[in-house]
Amino acid sequence: MLLALAVAVVIGAEWPWLAGRFGGGRFGGEARRIRERQRRKANLKLVRSETEEFEESVQRDLAELPTIEERDPR
Repeated sequence: MLLALAVAVVIGAEWPWLAGRFGGGRFGGEARRIRERQRRKANLKLVRSETEEFEESVQRDLAELPTIEERDPR
């Protein structure tokens, strides 16, 4: 009885590893949902907001400004 309880505890503790090792626990409907989600995500594209575009244009403008070397006041 004690041995069976110990085996059950070990299997319970190692279940995530065992599920990942032997099939990942993804059978039937779950595997289908994962494949469909991956397919939908492949068709997505990043939509940039106006704020991001504005920030980048400001950074570009700042990078193109001429700079003046400061002289040492000695």
